Amino acid sequence: VPGAETDKIKSVKVGESVTLDPGVIKNPDDVMMWYFTDIFIAGITRDRHKICKDVKCNSTDGSFRDRLKIDNQTGSLTITNIRMTDAGVYQIQIISRHHPHHSINSIKRFSITVIGASGVETDGVSAHVMEGDSVILHTDVNINQRDRIRWYFNKTLIAQVIGVQSKICAVAQCKERFRDRLQLDSHNGDLTVTHIRTTDSGVYKLQIIGRRVIQKIFDIAVRGVSAAERDEVKRKSVQEGESVILHTDVIKKPNHVMTWHFNDIHITEIPGDQSKICTDDQCNDADGRFRDKLEMNNQTGTLTITNIKTAHSGQYKLKAVHSISQRHRISIIRVKTFSVIVI
Repeated sequence: VPGAETDKIKSVKVGESVTLDPGVIKNPDDVMMWYFTDIFIAGITRDRHKICKDVKCNSTDGSFRDRLKIDNQTGSLTITNIRMTDAGVYQIQIISRHHPHHSINSIKRFSITVIGASGVETDGVSAHVMEGDSVILHTDVNINQRDRIRWYFNKTLIAQVIGVQSKICAVAQCKERFRDRLQLDSHNGDLTVTHIRTTDSGVYKLQIIGRRVIQKIFDIAVRGVSAAERDEVKRKSVQEGESVILHTDVIKKPNHVMTWHFNDIHITEIPGDQSKICTDDQCNDADGRFRDKLEMNNQTGTLTITNIKTAHSGQYKLKAVHSISQRHRISIIRVKTFSVIVI
């Protein structure tokens, strides 16, 4: 589901233990597999459990040696002696067999935040987005020029700010993957990924080094769509004097912001629960072509143009911004385009 958040979020201090409970009772034939940032760490096949070894679990961030326990009856995973490097997104895949040739595959996700005793904080959040969206990963901290900001994608450095200088994609691998699709705000450190692709799915880590060290984990899953759906421009032909309805096909949430543009001129928006129809000055439209002709649905953002004229022919764009706010924020930007021809 686009915009879906992690099922459960847990905050734990360094040195403590945490249990991730999927909330199920395991059947004899069920297979349960635990992953941490796409690395297999533990699993149960029938009545036998398996805890990963260093060769399989180890990464540059550390390992889970002798710190994992799995319950054979429920599949619950316990992590003991929590470390800062354990912060992130954990996922359990449950395969339930109901027939020799039929099984049900379900996934549950947990985000762990680790708080250290020395002022170091690590935070985790996840989001599901659709291919073609743009995604903003917010730092949500006050940054000064002495802070060093680094962004990593699956442990590869992709962007950084040192002082007033920002740099994107220093290595060839990064340049090839994110070519001209990364934007870094040198003032607040926010990272934007435009026209996101399925190959952009993964873990993005923010590291801010100043008086204290702050780490934030963003786990992004990108759902693929067909090329036709991704590049779709809806076309509508209507006779002069009629009304046209531009459907958004969404249900607006309180943290949605929706704006409509006509040929790049802002004409209407819903900043919260109330819609705002442009005036002539706001639309920058000397001939007042939209005066008393626009209606906007507060629940869906659907735009209706009444008594349409040939001057209303053109391109209409809906920009919907959905923010996921936990201890930090991800903003998902989706654009829908309509081409209206008035006969």
